[in-house]
Amino acid sequence: MSGDLFVLDGGMGRELLRIGAPFQQPEWSALALLEGPHWVSLAHQNFIAAGAQAITTNSYALVPFHIGVERFLARGRELADLAGSLARQAAQDSSRPVLVAGSLPPLFGSYQPQAFDAEQAPALLAPLIEGLAPYVDFWLAETLSSLAEARAVHQALQGDNKPRWFSFTLDDTVDLSLILSGAQLPTLRSGESIAQAFEEIHAQGAQALIFNCCQ
Repeated sequence: MSGDLFVLDGGMGRELLRIGAPFQQPEWSALALLEGPHWVSLAHQNFIAAGAQAITTNSYALVPFHIGVERFLARGRELADLAGSLARQAAQDSSRPVLVAGSLPPLFGSYQPQAFDAEQAPALLAPLIEGLAPYVDFWLAETLSSLAEARAVHQALQGDNKPRWFSFTLDDTVDLSLILSGAQLPTLRSGESIAQAFEEIHAQGAQALIFNCCQ
């Protein structure tokens, strides 16, 4: 992962919707894993054809918030394994090197830092990590709204030496003109600062700080 430019893939859910895969709420992008995994493979292939140097496992919606508690308990690890294997196969089939990022999503719903439950988080992260670990080159904790979410990922990955990327989502409910003019600094959706986020993940040994799903 060297060089001045590194191209990630796009949003899996949006691509699945674009190509006509099974797609609805509340399952979101997980529905394709459940009803038509070949659609997930096609989405990965499309991103690679578009120039992506890394593709992200379709594990963003593999949480009780999307697939329900009962299904998560019964099939969470299995579905994470499937998501990882589909991404790895797409990368292997590519004519050029492509890395696989293991998506570790918001556990209690996107953009909801107030819903985060630190006590429940380990039990939700464990099957995702166990299922994805054999297939991924690095971890991508994405759409994080708070430092508490980042800490939970860090704790869950203890003992795993793969690189870790942390991607936060910023609060875009504020007056963006104030941020664009420099009158106000952007923050995470929790209200915590980007400086705090950097210090937190730097102390954890993260390799990258990026941002997604915000204006």
